[in-house]
Amino acid sequence: MHINEIAPAAPVASTTRALENADLDRLATALRLKDQPMEIFREVHAVAERTIGLRLFTIMSYDAQRLEVQRVYTNMPDVYPTGGRKQKQGTAWASQVLLDLKPFRAETPQGIQDAFDDHAVMIGMGLGSILNIPIAYDGVCVRTMNLTHREGWYTARHEEIGLLVGSFLTAALIKCHTMSARDFTGR
Repeated sequence: MHINEIAPAAPVASTTRALENADLDRLATALRLKDQPMEIFREVHAVAERTIGLRLFTIMSYDAQRLEVQRVYTNMPDVYPTGGRKQKQGTAWASQVLLDLKPFRAETPQGIQDAFDDHAVMIGMGLGSILNIPIAYDGVCVRTMNLTHREGWYTARHEEIGLLVGSFLTAALIKCHTMSARDFTGR
C-alpha cells in the first residue's frame, strides 16, 4: 500500500509546528469544560496532531491487575473501536511503558511488527512508526497515549512533547474512575 492509499478515516498532516503556550492554554481550558473526559481527550488529540503529528491516535486505559490495556478514545473507530482490549503481560513493551514509565518509539514497520500483535492492520494502513506515551500518576501508569504515523516520523523530541501534552490526561482519571463505561470516539 502506498502512502496516498491510507484509509480515509484520518487526515494526513505532513508538517507540524512547535508546541506553544496557546496549546497549553487550550488544554487547561479543556479541563474546565463539561463533558469530561471527552473534552480533554479531544483537545489532547488536537494538540498532539498539530505539534507531534499523527494519522492514528488512541488513548488506552491500563488495568495493572490484568496487565491489559483498553481503548477509551480513537480517531479511527471503524478500524480501532473503543472498548478494544490488548493483553500485554510478559511483553517488552509492557515492561518499558507500563512498568518503567518510559515512552516506546518504533521508527519502522519492523519495529511495529516486533512489538504489536495487530501490526498487520497498522502496516496495511501505510503506518510505519509509532509513539506510545505512558500517562502516569503517583508513580503508576494509568493510561497510554498512542500516536502512529508514516515510517521514520517520530523522534526523541516527539517523546518529550508527548510526555508534556499527555500529562493533561491524568485529570481525566477523576471522571473515568467515577463513571460507568462509555463509548469515547474521536468523532
